[in-house]
Amino acid sequence: MFCFTNTTIITPARTISHGMALVRDDKFVAVGQAGEIAIPEGTQVINGQGLLLVPGFIDLQFNGAFGYDLTHNPEKIWEVGLQLPRYGVTSFLPTIITAPLKTIRLAQTVWMQGPPPLYSGPTPLGLHLEGPFLNPAKRGAHNPAFLRPPDLRDVVSWSPEMGVRLVTLAPELLGSLDIIANLVQRGIVVSAGHSMATFGEARYGVTAGIRYATHLFNAMPPLHHRKPGLLGAVLADERVTIGLIADARHVHPSLVKLVWHMTGATRLNLVTDAMAALGMADGNYLLGDYRVSVENGQATLADGTLAGSILSLDQALRNLLNLTGCSQAEALQTITTTPATLLGLSDRIGLIAPGYDADMVVLDPEFFVVATIVKGKLAYRRNIPGWKANQTPADKTGRPAVEAASAGIAQAN
Repeated sequence: MFCFTNTTIITPARTISHGMALVRDDKFVAVGQAGEIAIPEGTQVINGQGLLLVPGFIDLQFNGAFGYDLTHNPEKIWEVGLQLPRYGVTSFLPTIITAPLKTIRLAQTVWMQGPPPLYSGPTPLGLHLEGPFLNPAKRGAHNPAFLRPPDLRDVVSWSPEMGVRLVTLAPELLGSLDIIANLVQRGIVVSAGHSMATFGEARYGVTAGIRYATHLFNAMPPLHHRKPGLLGAVLADERVTIGLIADARHVHPSLVKLVWHMTGATRLNLVTDAMAALGMADGNYLLGDYRVSVENGQATLADGTLAGSILSLDQALRNLLNLTGCSQAEALQTITTTPATLLGLSDRIGLIAPGYDADMVVLDPEFFVVATIVKGKLAYRRNIPGWKANQTPADKTGRPAVEAASAGIAQAN
């Protein structure tokens, strides 16, 4: 059992100054202001002075990182996951892009077998299958050889229990409406993306059950004032949550701000669409079957097509704050309660509150990750060489509070 004290707790629901959060095993058991919570004897107390405590981050579109592409190597889900907490990620959807059906089955098997012993990374909440029912005209970095027309026989084994949580498809394809209704009935979230859908076709898709839009603006026709298409349909429909890559490369900063004002925190979901080059130097990496060149922070195919990103989720959060002027609590909502609500998991993740999973991120005042805790266990702690004592208040040991708190987390776990 451990307790954070003297920290600012920021959640989409409320902000608590001089906050306390008591954790037993893998759950929050009490959250409030200093003096409101009785700390049981023997509890490890961690002084979070000068720091922020926020809910763990959730990434719904994540293709790979640290040199591994999850479509090419689905069995690397756990190895990649171990390193994700450096970016504050405590839950994610490993994303399998268009591939042979046997690759999807392999990824399902990896997920269902569960993590190796002593795994301490974020929780894979299931798989995001981005394809294979996509429009070839908007395939992007997806191999056209593996694109398929929608067929109910291909999705018989898809369900949350079998590892499939989110599916991206093009709603205008013949047979897609039957697929949408079928998947939604099983509890799978269906998203529109890689699509040439007209406004009417997109509306039919939403009526059938689409509730998400995959990387808005990318792999879909641009907005036209008389032919609003898929873009106009999903932005105008309050039932649809909007996925957005806020790296200032996939979407112009002015449009990020515009989308923010149109959707707000309850409908906007920041994703990374990160690929194997995240956390690595510039060079050549795989995205599915394609070789992607990464240079100066941009990932492209040989013809210049954008192919995923090297955006981290904490950087996306800082970008949204800088580009829109939204509040810290609002920005956090886009990667905590909003994705948790979309997936139907808002009763256990996305908040710092009693009964919720003890997934949390310790941030410095500039919103950089200091430490990440997954289900009550330390998953990442930042080394801070040369940190000056006068940069943040010191605890009674004389160490800066950032060092003292992160060291305390290590002792508590």
